[in-house]
Amino acid sequence: MKFFIDTANLDQIKEAQDLGVLDGVTTNPSLMAKEGITGKDNIFKHYNRICELVDGDVSAEVIATDFEGMIKEGEELAELHEQIVVKIPMIKEGVKALKYFSDRGIRTNCTLVFSAGQALLAAKAGATYVSPFIGRLDDISTDGLNLIAEIRLIYDNYEFDTQILAASVRHTMHVLECAKIGADVMTGPLSSIEGLLKHPLTDIGLEKFLADYKKGNQ
Repeated sequence: MKFFIDTANLDQIKEAQDLGVLDGVTTNPSLMAKEGITGKDNIFKHYNRICELVDGDVSAEVIATDFEGMIKEGEELAELHEQIVVKIPMIKEGVKALKYFSDRGIRTNCTLVFSAGQALLAAKAGATYVSPFIGRLDDISTDGLNLIAEIRLIYDNYEFDTQILAASVRHTMHVLECAKIGADVMTGPLSSIEGLLKHPLTDIGLEKFLADYKKGNQ
């Protein structure tokens, strides 16, 4: 399972990279704005900075919602860096764009996916990644993890190459459950990754080891 971090914060990206388990980064306009990054030139520069920090894929989202606009923006983003994956919304024009980019060898991430049917369309159009938003489904009392399981079953049935990128991951249990179901990738905040480190018995055991060592060396 690949671990992506969902942020535009360079310090958090570096911290996750230094941990040695980071495989990529996902971003969106909201995350860019949260870091005070606005304007096309500044956003493009920031994408390049992110690519310099990590070794894996970096999803960069188009703003346009029309086919021509998505193609123009997507081609510009793809030219920025070889690690860039063009993030396309799951709308009718977006599916057309996924097919366009797939035919030209440009990697894509289909975002804002909330149903198995949408995920099936994305795979048929040749998306590299599909991003079902499990946390947002949980927010409206719908089982987001069940959607991951449905997509996994469909993709396995027909041997689609599209990778399931579990997005809107909120916490560590989301990460673990996605791993059990078979998501190819998860993307979430740094806290969801670091939470995997924590267990009270580890803390208790380490404290005892250190105390015993101290006693034996007094």
